[in-house]
Amino acid sequence: MSDRQLITGPTFNEMLHPHLIDPAIRRKAHEARTDDPLASINLFNITWRDIEDRIQYHVLPPALTGVDTPIALLTSIHFPTRSHKVGATYSVLIEKELFGDVDPWKHTLIWPSTGNYGIGGAYVAGRMGVRSVVVLPQDMSAERFEMIERFGAQVVKTPGSESNVKEIYDRVKALMASDPMMRNMNQFEEMGNYRFHYHVTGNTVVDLARELAEQGVGRGRVSAFVSSMGSAGTIAAGDRLKQEWPEHKIVGLEPIQCPTLALNGYGAHDIQGIGDKHVTWIHNVSNMDAIMLIDDLDSKKGLQLFAEDEARRALVDDLGMPQESVDYLSTRLGISSICNIYGAIKAVKHYGFGPDDLVVTVATDGLDRYWSVMGAMQQTYGAIDRTEAVARVRSLFHGQKTDLIWDGTAENRTRWHNLKYYTWVEQQGRTVEELDAQLDPAWWEEHQQRVSQIDERLIEYRAGQPVTA
Repeated sequence: MSDRQLITGPTFNEMLHPHLIDPAIRRKAHEARTDDPLASINLFNITWRDIEDRIQYHVLPPALTGVDTPIALLTSIHFPTRSHKVGATYSVLIEKELFGDVDPWKHTLIWPSTGNYGIGGAYVAGRMGVRSVVVLPQDMSAERFEMIERFGAQVVKTPGSESNVKEIYDRVKALMASDPMMRNMNQFEEMGNYRFHYHVTGNTVVDLARELAEQGVGRGRVSAFVSSMGSAGTIAAGDRLKQEWPEHKIVGLEPIQCPTLALNGYGAHDIQGIGDKHVTWIHNVSNMDAIMLIDDLDSKKGLQLFAEDEARRALVDDLGMPQESVDYLSTRLGISSICNIYGAIKAVKHYGFGPDDLVVTVATDGLDRYWSVMGAMQQTYGAIDRTEAVARVRSLFHGQKTDLIWDGTAENRTRWHNLKYYTWVEQQGRTVEELDAQLDPAWWEEHQQRVSQIDERLIEYRAGQPVTA
């Protein structure tokens, strides 16, 4: 690594609790959020909290969910790229820079992605002074490509859609072979992705449970964390929650059209950001309590309710949702967010949760990435009138069933683990010994403990170099 000064951002603990950041830096970062969104100081805005240290979330109204168990939705459009994936990309890159695996003045980074991770990689690398190439399928939403290029990265398109990750891997291999100065920042195997969500997202949810209990919501614990999987970074928060509450349930979601863990299945689908047709290296499947399947068209139809004026009016006037809830959610939901809400409702019904329980899930991005998709939905299915809006809520949200669920039995967990072999040993060069090491909880605990080591290294670096703003 060069002796020149790295452009750095927050530690893991500062992302978790941003009040630990130097007040002057934090104030400048907050101002840059709107005044200069491409400035490097915006790295200090990577957190689930706002400038007042308030966690960004919304407890979904029963008029939408149809259940009396509170479901809290973490929202992420306040992150610098309007998606929490920027936290994972920052965590991966800062670790590699601090430990000498990436030299920002020599290397070009490759970000294999189906969307938000690539956007996050383009943003973070650009702010930290590193050249980037983002590899993603050509059929992703137009908004994704526009954002990547706006953040200064080169786009390489591969055939297919969300589930065509093998084609991404093949293109990355070709790029790496063509240039020895390229470095692969593979979200599907980089443990920095896991660590961000284990430590930052997981502990944020722990804090949220306590905060909600003070408001009379839940009992200060989270009964289940529900997350659809793309890279399986976000679901790592469940590992932290299960340490806090051993009876806690970790629930993963897949598209019906691509049921890889559920049925060893495959297929194309359009819940952008999830269902990548393989079991990722960073997914602790031995700790997962259930896999549930969600339909991609249902997810897009659910999002359409928040994208059209007449449908939003029906949510308030005909279904009794508070206006403030509709206003809040109308910008903070994407396709996978709707999928996650469906999964949270299924989890409530599957486990028989009641009003004293609490289920938490995540809105990984917002509607701004899907206007083109919503336009195509309206062309195909027409605009939503009030009658259709009510029918959709009652069938898609209230009508969630407890079918298409596979519990985390010992047999299923073994099968989920064994599915990693085909991608990681046969295709990506891992050994069987490396794969089997993941069966030991100590393997995951060792990676969790690296959070403090990375924070110490960053603090040591800062002691010798002032933080670049």
